Amino acid sequence: MAAESDATIELLKQQIEQLQKQVVALEKAQQTFNEREEQRRLKEQDKAADMVTTAAVSSETTSASPPANKSSEKAIKAPQNNVRVYATMRPTYGYFDEQGESFWDVRDALSHAGIKASNEFMPGWTAVLHGEWGIDISNNGDFGKARRAYVAVESPVGRVGIGKQRPPQYLLIAEYVDIFNHANSPFSYDAEGIFFVDNMVTYRLQTGGFSWLAAGQFDGDGGSDSADLVNLGVSYDINGFHSAITYLQQDSITANQVDGDNEVWAAVLANDFGNGLYLAAAYQDKRYNRDLVPEQRTGHTLDISGAYRLSEQFRLKLGYFDFDDGHRAFLSQGYDGYNTTLEWLPDDNLRFHIEYLTRNYDYLDDFDSWSVGFRYDFAKDWQF
Repeated sequence: MAAESDATIELLKQQIEQLQKQVVALEKAQQTFNEREEQRRLKEQDKAADMVTTAAVSSETTSASPPANKSSEKAIKAPQNNVRVYATMRPTYGYFDEQGESFWDVRDALSHAGIKASNEFMPGWTAVLHGEWGIDISNNGDFGKARRAYVAVESPVGRVGIGKQRPPQYLLIAEYVDIFNHANSPFSYDAEGIFFVDNMVTYRLQTGGFSWLAAGQFDGDGGSDSADLVNLGVSYDINGFHSAITYLQQDSITANQVDGDNEVWAAVLANDFGNGLYLAAAYQDKRYNRDLVPEQRTGHTLDISGAYRLSEQFRLKLGYFDFDDGHRAFLSQGYDGYNTTLEWLPDDNLRFHIEYLTRNYDYLDDFDSWSVGFRYDFAKDWQF
């Protein structure tokens, strides 16, 4: 029995020695494997660093050299084209008390349709095409009276446009009080203000919060041989606040002859308070300079507009306006008045409203109206 135990113990010792030798061999193999992996990883890092350096050198060489041909330039960056087709229909129906008569009528609140396309033909340079035409629902749905028809180029040094466009006087002044669903809004500015001007060359530059605008009308068929209209303006915008001042000089033409000019200085202040409240006020001082009239006259326009969102779908708008054409006594067509509008906006492109409007003339019959209206906007965009 003792001999058998000794033999078993000796066998176990031999097995343990073999296992220890195998463990040592495995540890050596693992160490060798780890060393090889570390060498491979270092080689890959060196290779990646070489590739980055090569790419950087290649990039510098490419940027410093012009493209070999136009096809290779297009392969790098293809021109970006955008096209928008849009339309808005704005019928109204109401009761009117005008010039001593009362009646019901269907009218139009400047329905129109248009197309606008742009092409970024190289970085920072974009060509723009814009055409827009009125749709008069109150007269057989007639289509075709041009509102806009121009082309423009936008670049890092400003935007230049040629054709029928919005003038600075509207873009910087009137637009901020033109918030009502009515063809004659803003109700004081509308009496003698300009909305669209044909044969016009415009320039616009954006520098931080400032916008610098200049425009001139050049109509060789009438008026001056040079500019028939000059309109300059500057605005400042920040965090919903807008302020602007403009100067306008426009020829006065009678029987295709220039008999003087009109000079207008204008200013506007507007602020979107971010809590559903919006307020704006625009004022124009107008001088009527006539060559054949010894006594010159001055007038003004004042428009004050406010809006408050009662809820997500309802908005209340209020306006006050005052117009003076500078004429004395019974020649004057001056007036003041106010309007109030309640809007229901069930969707982003739908608007229903009810409006009350009154004008109190100095020497003419007053005007009053109640109207309801519907506005449906549509737009479709493509990019290619």
